[in-house]
Amino acid sequence: MLKGKTALVTGSTSGIGLAIAKALAQQGARIVLNGFGDAEAPRKEIEALGVDVAYHGADMSQPQQIEEMMTFAAFRFGRVDILVNNAGIQHVAKIEEFPVERWDAIIAINLTSAFHTTRLAIPAMREANWGRVINIASAHGLVASAQKSAYVAAKHGIVGFTKSAALELATTGVTSNAICPGWVLTPLVQKQIDARAKRDGISLAEAQVELLGEKQPSLQFTTVEQLGGLAVFLCSPAADQVRGVAWQMDGGWTAQ
Repeated sequence: MLKGKTALVTGSTSGIGLAIAKALAQQGARIVLNGFGDAEAPRKEIEALGVDVAYHGADMSQPQQIEEMMTFAAFRFGRVDILVNNAGIQHVAKIEEFPVERWDAIIAINLTSAFHTTRLAIPAMREANWGRVINIASAHGLVASAQKSAYVAAKHGIVGFTKSAALELATTGVTSNAICPGWVLTPLVQKQIDARAKRDGISLAEAQVELLGEKQPSLQFTTVEQLGGLAVFLCSPAADQVRGVAWQMDGGWTAQ
């Protein structure tokens, strides 16, 4: 379905970003990976799917590096057809104790970077009259939790940015949408489960149910494969009129 298209996925050397990159690659898209850490293993995973892969290690808090990445992607593959803004970081603290530098970093990476990538991708998308901007928001883009003020602010911001972009692009073949996952079983979440089990003297299975039960009524994690499948759908002709949506994949979290 996506043969001949190029997808750039930020924060894609692991986790949600890598799963989305793999799902798009399975549909034939060329992939530009981005992220910290080892890029060789994810590159090989994507190449094994039979598509061209490039990697750029831009720090998503640095506008100049973002520009360099977008220029690199256009030089390598012609243009970015599918932009997935997934890069993100987290820090948990009370507002009065929140380190200012952590606030600035979260807003820069989780929100401002999406502005920079999108503004640089749109001209070529408009010219081709086809494009997809997919922003990975969060259930926290729709509801809040205590001690996550910067993350919640950034994710609410990305949902609003998604809607504004959708309106500006409404008469074109370019769409802008957000995906809002709930709990996803990442290494960071697994650490929380392990800590809870140890603290309360319960099994890992019981700790997992307790964690999910606080927010996610399905008592099941959203999987990275499910998120990849939704991204593929948003790139399909069936989603041509899906515009400005904040699509919950959160096991009922935000339905409460």
